Amino acid sequence: MEELKPQYYYPNKMARAYLMGLEEALGRAGVNAVLTEAGLSYLVDKLPPNNLNKEFSFEAFAAIQEALEKLYGVKSGRILAHKAGGATFKYGLKEFGAVLGIADLALRVLPLNVKMKVGLNAFAETFNRFSDQIVRLEEDEHHFIWINERCAVCWGRHTEAPCCHAAAGILEEGLRWGSGGKEFEVVEITCIAVGDDACRFRISKTPKE
Repeated sequence: MEELKPQYYYPNKMARAYLMGLEEALGRAGVNAVLTEAGLSYLVDKLPPNNLNKEFSFEAFAAIQEALEKLYGVKSGRILAHKAGGATFKYGLKEFGAVLGIADLALRVLPLNVKMKVGLNAFAETFNRFSDQIVRLEEDEHHFIWINERCAVCWGRHTEAPCCHAAAGILEEGLRWGSGGKEFEVVEITCIAVGDDACRFRISKTPKE
């Protein structure tokens, strides 16, 4: 008998925010085509509810990423996933700051690198607390390293190059919001879909010029 894979989930609110971001990138017809390709036609013209119930599977989220690449080509699909990731923060993830007690005003007075570390740790806690994603943060002199030990974006996928562009987009937009508009380079340097033990994102501590 084949062993069943464990089921992991995002809360509906996170999935809803991503689909709203995807619509900003693709338009409604584009989103519907992607959902149909991903086997999620039940979501056509119907967003997940705006609640914290963990009901949107990692398989479904990864299927959307794969469908984007099938319909638009790998390069364009990953650019669109990245763009949708950025919009995801705007459409919902920043709401979690209030739940975790992270005040925009309090962050504003901190030095930039301290602000980044506080913000990234709070963001990691958002995923660890409200979803089945497992995140931890490391750092060296010049970079923070965001580590997804269990990643929804590439769940069950096998690719030749790192493919978690949606996650990079979410991180970039979160950093832009938390820093008051500065942009930081975010590069995925390892990926579970490629065969690595975790998905790691290298985040520069110095903003782009």
